[in-house]
Amino acid sequence: MTNLQGIDPSVPPSGTGCVECESVGGWWVHLRRCAQCGHIGCCDTSPSQHATAHARATSHRMIRSFEPGESWWWDYQTEQMLESGPELAPPESHPLDQTVPGPAGRVPPDWRAHVH
Repeated sequence: MTNLQGIDPSVPPSGTGCVECESVGGWWVHLRRCAQCGHIGCCDTSPSQHATAHARATSHRMIRSFEPGESWWWDYQTEQMLESGPELAPPESHPLDQTVPGPAGRVPPDWRAHVH
C-alpha cells in the first residue's frame, strides 16, 4: 500500500469488541478496525454492520480486519480489498480467547438466522 491517506498507525484500537454493540448489549460475527481513529466495529455480516456505518458517518475510508491471523484491508472509497498495509498500533486483533461470533453469552442460539 503506497497511499497512507486515512491511516494513522499510532492510534490504538478502541477496545476488543464493537463499540456500538458493546454499548447496547449486542453481538457481532467479525470485527473491523478503522485505520484512522481505531474504532472497532462489527462486519457487514453482523446484524448491525457498525464498521460500515462508522465509515459512512466519518468518511474514514480504510479498515483492517481485527480478526486473529487476518491482515487484509478494505478501502471504502475505492471499494477494493488490499492484502496488506502499514503496521498499526497493537493489538492487531481481538483476544484469541474471544469467541466468534461474540462475545460469549450474548450470541443467540439461532445467530445464523440474523446475519447478512
